[in-house]
Amino acid sequence: MTALNGEDEVAGLCSDLIRIDSTNAGDNSGPGERAAAEYVAGKLAEVGLEPQILESDSNRANVIARIAGEDSSRDALLLHGHLDVVPFNADDWTHHPLSGEIADGCVWGRGAVDMKNMDAMILAVVRQRLSEGRRPPRDVVLAFTADEEAGGTYGAQWLADGHKDLFDGCTEAIGEVGGFSVSLDDARRLYLIEAAEKGIAWMRLTARGRAGHGSMLNSENAVTELAEAVGRIGRYEWPVRLTQTVRTFLTETSKALELELDLDDAEATVAKLGPLARMIGATLRNTANPTMLAGGYKANVIPQTATAHVDGRFLPGYEDEFFATVDELLGPNVTREFVYHDIAVETGFDGPLVRAMADALLAEDPGALAVPYTLSGGTDLKAFSRLGMRGFGFAPLKLPADLDFSGMFHGVDERVPVDSLRFGVRVLDRFLDAC
Repeated sequence: MTALNGEDEVAGLCSDLIRIDSTNAGDNSGPGERAAAEYVAGKLAEVGLEPQILESDSNRANVIARIAGEDSSRDALLLHGHLDVVPFNADDWTHHPLSGEIADGCVWGRGAVDMKNMDAMILAVVRQRLSEGRRPPRDVVLAFTADEEAGGTYGAQWLADGHKDLFDGCTEAIGEVGGFSVSLDDARRLYLIEAAEKGIAWMRLTARGRAGHGSMLNSENAVTELAEAVGRIGRYEWPVRLTQTVRTFLTETSKALELELDLDDAEATVAKLGPLARMIGATLRNTANPTMLAGGYKANVIPQTATAHVDGRFLPGYEDEFFATVDELLGPNVTREFVYHDIAVETGFDGPLVRAMADALLAEDPGALAVPYTLSGGTDLKAFSRLGMRGFGFAPLKLPADLDFSGMFHGVDERVPVDSLRFGVRVLDRFLDAC
């Protein structure tokens, strides 16, 4: 087999994947991931793997492959990425979001950041290594999943529930939303590695009262009850709760920036972090944001029920406190039910796998400082953690200092620099050698 060059391939692989429409609106009505899965499976088969395409529903496809390591008696490593992307309004974009255009040194399109960039990097490094006859030190399982953008019902959750055997031996996992750089100055960069995720509680609130004419007195008005509950939740100031991951991030970042750190006033330190402040600020506390309201059908009719939706996120270790507080804020006449509920996860930032990530970054960027952080959202890691895996977000990218990378997640003009993709291939290659 002719040896392949992952650095040369990666931008083209990313562009190809972006051009495949795998938009996921969350209602199982879109094109699905089948075409993207077939593309990925084909690229893996070209270098001697035997990938499986598993459909959880029509066109909701997942790809699984296992690479035999030099020592298959060791615990295995999972590399995972999702194939679906969120919807878009093409009129708002500089380049069409399904064009995969390479312009101004970047690959443009929906998924360039979340997360067809990492899918392409995994493909590129695996194809190069196998074409050169280089196996990893231990077994590596590859998983390209469906439906991550809607909670993984047709993807990681489905695989973890019904196909556990495909992940036999996997004790550690590497996925998205981590490993990207944030410049401190011209010579130094933080690389944020996700070591924790907040839990998710999307809730539907319902108030029930007495229906009646809008001109009459009514002390059991469902709209009033609901509005007051939503107001209490939306205005509530959640207390700061510093998890171990957040403490480590603040300590290491403060040292690097030579900031005085007062853990009793963590918000003051976060406020000095510039573009990171909003991202990190959401991990200091639980949050609950009202997002939808509905009630009534005519201006002069008091409805019997009114509903609202709230997006709740709770820190690792603080789920019980979160729900106890929400229930107190709701009051006696408003009930809640889950639209979607998933766990929080957290792991320590130590051990050989962490050293392998940090060393691989440092070898390619002498100004690299790897620090753990908590993701305020969620990824497929939640599903795989239920199988006993310790997971991290590590999609390594050395980024230009002026690129608002985190702001492009689900945003307009999503793009990733070609040089950053090439950097990621080199780092992942070193990482796999040491994992």
